[in-house]
Amino acid sequence: MSVWLQDCSWQELAERRQAAKNVVIIPVGSTEQHGNHLPLGTDTMVAMMLAEDGAMRTGVVAAPPLWFGWSPHHMVLPGTITVRPEILIEVLYDVIQSLQAHGFTKFIVINGHRIVNIPWMQLAAERAQRQMGVKVVLFDPAYMSKEIIGKLGFGPVGHSEEIETSQMLYKHPDLVHMEKALDNPVPKHELYSVDPGYAGDTLCYVPSSLKDMQRSADVAGGTTGTPAKTCPVKGKEYHEHLVGNLIKVIRQLQQI
Repeated sequence: MSVWLQDCSWQELAERRQAAKNVVIIPVGSTEQHGNHLPLGTDTMVAMMLAEDGAMRTGVVAAPPLWFGWSPHHMVLPGTITVRPEILIEVLYDVIQSLQAHGFTKFIVINGHRIVNIPWMQLAAERAQRQMGVKVVLFDPAYMSKEIIGKLGFGPVGHSEEIETSQMLYKHPDLVHMEKALDNPVPKHELYSVDPGYAGDTLCYVPSSLKDMQRSADVAGGTTGTPAKTCPVKGKEYHEHLVGNLIKVIRQLQQI
């Protein structure tokens, strides 16, 4: 049985909502350059495969994904589609409001566009909770995998690096072209790291300028990190860690 809302009739959806105790997953990603070796839809695919596996194991429903995110820095390369955060806030709010009108009260928003989408998601989630009385949690792979990244030997969060590539190679090997991958190690900067697992003091993340991103485009086709460390076995372990945490979140919400 499909976990996707769009595959249900309205009658089936009403029955499945009750069985799921009013929990629904909303996968959100982006459409943006992902180096020479990964597809433009990687971030959305990541959110979808987490949503699908978590929903299949718990019986909840997943809403259709949002394929666009906040990606101004990736406009340096073709195929990127960026939407203004103020628009994205309204879109996510309207999705939650529509589902709430038909009985869903507990929402898990999966952010496949790690870290970058979080600010506007927080604003939409807070307003939804305040104005609708619903519960909204944000599930971001970069935050929800801090315990396992070091154990797997992966480097820091970058872009189309070994973390994303390993997960995609495990779940969508037909879309990964390792022969085109180029390494571009994440540079160390004092008091700054994109990676939420970084142990030192750090400034908060701000998307890079197009000028800064041009270097990444020139050196490694838009990649930041070391995809040479990619391993599908580690990708499976990473993915299953995330799915396990997602299941915990679903069960927690079903208890309230």
